[in-house]
Amino acid sequence: MGKGVEVAVQGLSKSFGRANVWSDVTFTMPRGEINVLLGPSGTGKSVFLKCLIGLLKPEAGSIVIHDTDLVRAKSDRLYEIRKSFGVLFQDGALFGSMNLFDNVAFPLREHTKKNEKEIRDIVMEKMDMVGLADAEKKLPGEISGGMRKRAGLARGLVLEPEIMLFDEPDSGLDPVRTAYLNQLIVDLNQKTDATFLIVTHDINTAQTLPDNIGIMYHKHLAMFGPREQLLTSEDPVVSQFLNGRRQGPIGMSEEKDADEAAAEAASGSDKKFELPAMKDQIQPTDGGSREAEGRRRERVLGMMHTLPPKAQEAIRKSLNLQGGQGGPGGSHRQGDPRGGQMAPGQVGQAPQSGWFQGDQRR
Repeated sequence: MGKGVEVAVQGLSKSFGRANVWSDVTFTMPRGEINVLLGPSGTGKSVFLKCLIGLLKPEAGSIVIHDTDLVRAKSDRLYEIRKSFGVLFQDGALFGSMNLFDNVAFPLREHTKKNEKEIRDIVMEKMDMVGLADAEKKLPGEISGGMRKRAGLARGLVLEPEIMLFDEPDSGLDPVRTAYLNQLIVDLNQKTDATFLIVTHDINTAQTLPDNIGIMYHKHLAMFGPREQLLTSEDPVVSQFLNGRRQGPIGMSEEKDADEAAAEAASGSDKKFELPAMKDQIQPTDGGSREAEGRRRERVLGMMHTLPPKAQEAIRKSLNLQGGQGGPGGSHRQGDPRGGQMAPGQVGQAPQSGWFQGDQRR
């Protein structure tokens, strides 16, 4: 399986005509780690994924992978880099007339010169990884939504991607299936050490799955960094989103207008709410560790002095550190805070730089 790669995004801006989607998006996804991108509906998270794989071209900025800027890369080089990506689309995006085997085999037949025996071995391996080993002859219309998601995930894995993108993988799934899928994602990350980026609205997913979390709001990336940074942030946008409340800066049109905000303040309903208690991060099913854990641990300890006090406290607790001192002796199996590079700046301001069992339809 292809190992993960660092993805450096700098000053990225995208508009459709005069309508700006977001501007000056800057952050770095560390190699091999699980990253989650949150934000209200309509903030351009899916647009960002399309820019990341070159389906849309930003007006400004850069996306650097393997020392190649995808924004300025020539078409032949961009075509090659795209093979480093695997994508799980919201609905699985399967071909309805093909059985699951042929759906999963499609990228191999399109982009490689492997013979059918090699293709079958790879396809069956990936289908087994996502718990679909006995479903290869089924058509997409004969299986449940959760199985379609997993078939789409298997297809995304067949080219051994270094970067795996998930566009709302929990969309349309019940909470139990979402929990199974989240565990599968962690187990796959352990097996592949690929870099994962997940767009989601599911708060439990954001609390338990990632190493790093970013949030898009008001046409920019408001925050990106270790999970502890966002999950302990007292910023009103973060608090409102994580609590799922109407009260706060986010409205039906992403940002509330002045009249609505003033009325809320006058009624006293704009008071601060406590953030949900931090939950432990999901660990691999086999009880082992992920390769990214050691890298993440060292980086977070090195940047801890730049983080807010509550985030530092959460990191010390989850790493079982004494007196704020890092070191190799701290346990990191329970609630391990694996995170990424912090994008400075407060929410509301532009940053300155920076297997699965069950689900069988009966």
